[in-house]
Amino acid sequence: MKIMNFIQKRYKSIFAMAGLILLMGAGLVLASSAGEAEGAEHMGWLATDTYKLINFVVLAGALFYLARKPVKEFFSSRITSIKDELADLEQKKADAEKALAVYAEKIANLNKESEKIVADYVRQGEEAKKRILAEAELQAEKLEEMAKRNIEQEFKSAKASLLQDVAEKAFQRAEDMVRESISSEDQDRLVDDYLAKVVAS
Repeated sequence: MKIMNFIQKRYKSIFAMAGLILLMGAGLVLASSAGEAEGAEHMGWLATDTYKLINFVVLAGALFYLARKPVKEFFSSRITSIKDELADLEQKKADAEKALAVYAEKIANLNKESEKIVADYVRQGEEAKKRILAEAELQAEKLEEMAKRNIEQEFKSAKASLLQDVAEKAFQRAEDMVRESISSEDQDRLVDDYLAKVVAS
């Protein structure tokens, strides 16, 4: 059964091979029969030349017939593999272009991100500057207020000290003036008047 299936599938090849073998055998027979004329001079086109040409044409045709399918399959498979390789290369190229686009976008985003970071740092610097200036101004106001209080305190203290000094000097001066203006008789009389008032009370 397997042999019949094989013969049915390959009958053209089998008949071609059988014909080729028959033609090659006929060519050999004709070539050997023509060998008798070897001693004669070779003049022009001989029958052996015709047989050799037929033998060559048949052999070439048989080889072409037998080899055309494998050659066709070889070139077809080669074309298919080249197409597959080209498709694979196109896919790799498309993937590379996508990756390149992604990297370009990332680079653009990095530029934007770096600009954003710089802007954030500038903004934070400005805020820190304003905060430091506000704190310095507040501190200056506190120092100014403290200096004013200290000056006022020192002024009050100096004023009180000056008033006390003036009072002491005025009292001393008044005492000196009283001593200079009161005589001993006036003193005796003042003492007597004082004692009289004490006794009367």
